Amino acid sequence: MPSISRPAPAALLLADGTRFDGDGVGDDALALGEAVFYTGMTGYEEALTDPSYAGQLLTFTYPMIGNYGVSGDAMQHGRACVAGAILKRLARHPSHHASTSDLATWLVAQSVPTLTGIDTRALTTVLREHGTIPAALAVGSDAIEEMEDALVRFACETRTDGLVAEVASRTMQTIAPDAAGPHVIVLDCGVKRAIVRDLRALGARLTILPYGASQAEIMAHEPDGLVISPGPGDPTDLPLTIATVRGLVGRLPMFGVCLGHQLLALACGGRTYKLPYGHRGGNQPVMDLERDAVMVTAHNHGYAVDGASLPADLEPTMVNLNDGTNEGFRHRSLPITAVQFHPEASPGPSDARFLFAEWLGSLP
Repeated sequence: MPSISRPAPAALLLADGTRFDGDGVGDDALALGEAVFYTGMTGYEEALTDPSYAGQLLTFTYPMIGNYGVSGDAMQHGRACVAGAILKRLARHPSHHASTSDLATWLVAQSVPTLTGIDTRALTTVLREHGTIPAALAVGSDAIEEMEDALVRFACETRTDGLVAEVASRTMQTIAPDAAGPHVIVLDCGVKRAIVRDLRALGARLTILPYGASQAEIMAHEPDGLVISPGPGDPTDLPLTIATVRGLVGRLPMFGVCLGHQLLALACGGRTYKLPYGHRGGNQPVMDLERDAVMVTAHNHGYAVDGASLPADLEPTMVNLNDGTNEGFRHRSLPITAVQFHPEASPGPSDARFLFAEWLGSLP
């Protein structure tokens, strides 16, 4: 087992030259990725294992992380997905009945380079001013010496087109094959376990297919509907998936979540763009335009759908009250709907969890 007790110098270097020095957790390592921040007070286990964070150096704004340990039950993927973790104070002695490990031990076992002991709120202020930015996280003296040159190369060559492949399943999975409810295909771009959990709880029979599945492969399973999952990166990096979804418009009821929302918009003729900061956390207010009601929702995305680009046959249904970005749409004549946020939360509020039940209830 790698050491978690040996103190090690560690540093975070942003592409604009800003540097934060602190203490490292685990073996010497150098991680490169986009520096982003997460505002939730809880939910670190879910966030660290959320496939949408692949390729990102995740900063926790709350000053103490790890106070309730790691249970394993809250993991949203089979392993940690972040490129690295940044926090102010790491709780070494958790207190919770479900905890099976302290966070430091888990981070080391998951090979997540981690920086502690810095002012994460100062870092968040920098990120708020600059926006999402390439960065290097180095643990150990040798890695610190290498990080500047490595970051220059990374900042010039940053790509996101391999991130989905890192976290999506590569083979078909069948879940609850004897369920009495509708048969739903989940197109896995980095699906969270909570989405599978919620669909199962509603009685759906699930077939999970890799994001590269073709129209013919999807239709061969004779599904009642298709869920396009969340995932990391830029949706325009998945042109084959977009083409597949476009070919299924009018053939299947569809529900897009987060990255799936963006892919559906692109498939129907809309556009997407990169947000300056992204939305990450469990407290984003969204106005449901159909119900004239506000929901507090969980988010994790760096790209958004350009609401002004939606074609006439797509009707906006949700809007973010913080910045006015599009949070959902539906097709005016076809059984297609999508939301930018996470109805399954994990972590986050459950205000929007009814959306899965509503969609499943509309299937033939």
